[in-house]
Amino acid sequence: MDFYQLRVHFIGIGGIGVSGLARFLKAQGAIVSGSDIKDTSITQTLRDEGIAINIPHNKEVIANKDLIIHSAIIKDSNIEIIESKRLNKEILSRKEALKILLSKKRVLSICAAHGKSSTSAILAAILPHSGAIIGAISKEFNSNVRVSKDDLLVFEADESDKSFLNSNPYKSIVINAEAEHLESYDNDFKKLQDAYLSFMQQGKHVVLNMQCEILQNLYVRLKDSGFKSSAIICLYPDIDIQNITYELKDLLPYTTFTLKDLGRFSIYGIGYHNALNASIAVLSAMDLLPLEEIKRNLLAFKGIKKRFDILQNLSDNTPCIIDDYAHHPTEIVATLEATRKYAKLLEAQKVLKKDSKNSYKITAIFQPHKYSRLRDNLEAFCKCFRDCDRLVILPVWAAGEEPINFDFATLFSEYKPIFASKIKRDKEKILLLDSKNCVIETLSEGIIIGLGAGDITYQLRGEQ
Repeated sequence: MDFYQLRVHFIGIGGIGVSGLARFLKAQGAIVSGSDIKDTSITQTLRDEGIAINIPHNKEVIANKDLIIHSAIIKDSNIEIIESKRLNKEILSRKEALKILLSKKRVLSICAAHGKSSTSAILAAILPHSGAIIGAISKEFNSNVRVSKDDLLVFEADESDKSFLNSNPYKSIVINAEAEHLESYDNDFKKLQDAYLSFMQQGKHVVLNMQCEILQNLYVRLKDSGFKSSAIICLYPDIDIQNITYELKDLLPYTTFTLKDLGRFSIYGIGYHNALNASIAVLSAMDLLPLEEIKRNLLAFKGIKKRFDILQNLSDNTPCIIDDYAHHPTEIVATLEATRKYAKLLEAQKVLKKDSKNSYKITAIFQPHKYSRLRDNLEAFCKCFRDCDRLVILPVWAAGEEPINFDFATLFSEYKPIFASKIKRDKEKILLLDSKNCVIETLSEGIIIGLGAGDITYQLRGEQ
């Protein structure tokens, strides 16, 4: 399909995935518009880029459009969908649109339960000549999309709605898999694993993290299916990643490590998971660039928004404020381990003071994301905050789900949590508020890290 001068309207354009496709099509010459239920920083940025945005949805905008693309959460009852059907417009879900949009690209398609956004952004930094569509804002190019005339495209593939199966992978890159998003697989874990296998089989090359037990089993099935072993690159992290060290440069964290026999690599960020993600990205690029160029380009990576995103540096008078997307126990454990390492580096430089009787080194503010995720991982959630010194729990971000009652005070009693209705950024400090917007407590020291995939990011940034 030729998108030049095609009038394409995106319903649900404020989502990170749909906004990426909108930017991508605009770069192809399409006349792009979109709508959503409310304004966000994403919709405002899209306006600044010349994309017409309607808030809220409005059926009147449909009449002169050639193609309608909608996000996965848009229902048939949406007024713009109803109008599109009445006018016999061509309607595609984001998942369906991917098949068309990516059909002519050599796609480096990255899939995982955890770490796919970071790994995608790292690989995009290593391959500056490539295009990129990722599920987060790269600080390197300040967008979730980078346009290139090259046919090579780094793409963050999403297993949550099976859309990764429509990503046309040239290389199928898989970091890990977990029993997440089973609602898209008839609550059948085997169907999820079968989908991962199908994703691998679609690629001409496969890169796998063999630390993941699920991927170990899928590797055997992949070879048994006749896939060439020579086209599979395996990372064995416990063996292949060695001598990990951490340091601060201008109070920003860096991780340095040895990968196989390829020498030393340095990456922005802190924690073992950063070394693992970077290793997957490096191995994925080995046949595309010389090794020394890969090492140099890796230094261009500056992190992504909402992933250990340092919003405010620590000083004598201000706390360090960090925003992180972690919303699954595995992610929270890794993020808080990294935060503890970061705290030790700050202590070594005498920037962070040792705990006194009434101070807290690390305060975690947790906004649970989805009742179903809490229910399905409840035991792990109750154990995953042991690397913080104080825990604040916000109300569950439901993401459209029906409420489930949890006794948070009992479940998380070992942490003696503080419960707040919301938080508010007050210049350099964070205020904890109750349901009447009265201040419960002011957080003004140490490291404060927000954890969640809901609107906590806007609260931390003072955008709500």
